[in-house]
Amino acid sequence: MKKIIIMCSFFVFAHSLQTGKEVFRAYCWGCHHETAVAFGPSFKFIATNRTTAQIKGHIIAPKSMYEILGYKRSVMPSFADVLNDKELEHITNFIIKQKDQ
Repeated sequence: MKKIIIMCSFFVFAHSLQTGKEVFRAYCWGCHHETAVAFGPSFKFIATNRTTAQIKGHIIAPKSMYEILGYKRSVMPSFADVLNDKELEHITNFIIKQKDQ
């Protein structure tokens, strides 16, 4: 039974990453890269230095989060009206996964 649960968990997480990568390419790639600094910080930096709640908060309400994260300004748009809850979860999982890359 444990093997089935582990395999199911892996499949769900792997699917989330694939969908997260699609969300990343659709909305984030212009300013963020997975491991290199672009206009915005890399996802590897974000995953290493922020909590999951901070990542989600910054995606949804960057104008409310930028000072908490140590920035003087933010040009990142809010994705609150763009991403649904599943897409937010998928992109967050994708970002967190970059910590291990």
